Amino acid sequence: MPIRHCIVHLIDKKPDGSPAVLHARDTELAESDAIENLLADLNDSYNAKQGKAWGFFHAESGAYPFSGWLKQYMEEEQDFTAFSKQAVEHLQKLMEESNLSTGGHVLFAHYQQGMTDYLAIALLHHSEGVAVSDTLDVTPSRHLDLGQLHLAARINLSEWQNNRNSKQYISFIKGKNGKKVSEYFRDFIGCQEGVDGPGETRTLLKAFSDYVESEDLPEEAAREKTQTLVDYATSQTKAGEPVTLTELSSLIDEDRPKAFYDHIRNKDYGLSPEIPADKRTLNQFRRFTGRAEGLSISFEAHLLGSKVEYDEEAGTLVIKGLPTQLIDQLKRRKD
Repeated sequence: MPIRHCIVHLIDKKPDGSPAVLHARDTELAESDAIENLLADLNDSYNAKQGKAWGFFHAESGAYPFSGWLKQYMEEEQDFTAFSKQAVEHLQKLMEESNLSTGGHVLFAHYQQGMTDYLAIALLHHSEGVAVSDTLDVTPSRHLDLGQLHLAARINLSEWQNNRNSKQYISFIKGKNGKKVSEYFRDFIGCQEGVDGPGETRTLLKAFSDYVESEDLPEEAAREKTQTLVDYATSQTKAGEPVTLTELSSLIDEDRPKAFYDHIRNKDYGLSPEIPADKRTLNQFRRFTGRAEGLSISFEAHLLGSKVEYDEEAGTLVIKGLPTQLIDQLKRRKD
């Protein structure tokens, strides 16, 4: 993962309403193993985050100046350090106006992954811990806590430059503690939501269930294709990449690589060619599971509508083809 430019600034702001103080770095960080490890760990943490949103830039304006500065940097009208300073000064101002924000180290990193250029921006915080020194003394130690990553965004620079009609070249963490916590950071980027990741994922899974039913596949084949979909989508999510419908279709049926893709297009589900898959929605698709008052029910999602029928009004499930072992137990109970 070649790192083109990387810099860290510090915004010192306490949650007590005191002014935010900026400590800006004057030069980029030199290449090092530590920087590469930091960015790799940051990407892993970011990719694993649930509750991300995807979107695109607002039109450049006084309220949303970030995209203009980024454009100047990409067109080499100013260098990376100057761009990052302008941006972090704007972030400092928005922090001042937000009573919900606290300061931290602000990382800007322009890097390349495969043939794609990305800009990662993250607000990083420290955790207090302990370490054992070379003399075997136990000493206090501070480290960046990437597990507590709450404010971060990643911009696909290649897609932004080459596909201005795209509405998903920016991803950002929405935050667990309510939308307002991350609003100022989203406004700092100047991003508006363009793609509903969970909604798109649910539509994709509905399209797949309809496809399996229309193909009248044997249970084992349906299970294998379900696992293929989930494995592919999960691996793309971990890598921070979207699900590509054409690639997914070829994996689901190697003999007919366009069959699932054609099903989606012919039924007009309204799906984008690339979908930012939602991890939580994928996990729910693997199985339906419920437990209450001594009753435990769990079944694979593709069985709904075939071996398992759900009556929403009555609140009942009808299960067909009970396991032989369960039938034998019920017979013994009756006897």
